[in-house]
Amino acid sequence: MNSSAPKLLALRACDDVENLRAAQRAYACLEKLIAPQHTSDTEEVYPSRTELSALMAVINEELQRRIEAAGTTTHALRLALSKGGAS
Repeated sequence: MNSSAPKLLALRACDDVENLRAAQRAYACLEKLIAPQHTSDTEEVYPSRTELSALMAVINEELQRRIEAAGTTTHALRLALSKGGAS
């Protein structure tokens, strides 16, 4: 294994973590949408359940993809580091 592989994997892991943070911010945004607002016209403030469901499904699929990518990257990094340490 070439010596730059662990560095590339570590960089990818950092990117994956940043992607997870972005997904968490999306959930925080949804939480703010769902939280009670001080207005009398709830139809203007709140999305419909169907819209929220669709948004949550899209976000959940993306979050799952990113979690799998982070897991794959960290597993590969562990393997690369363990092989490097065994040399």
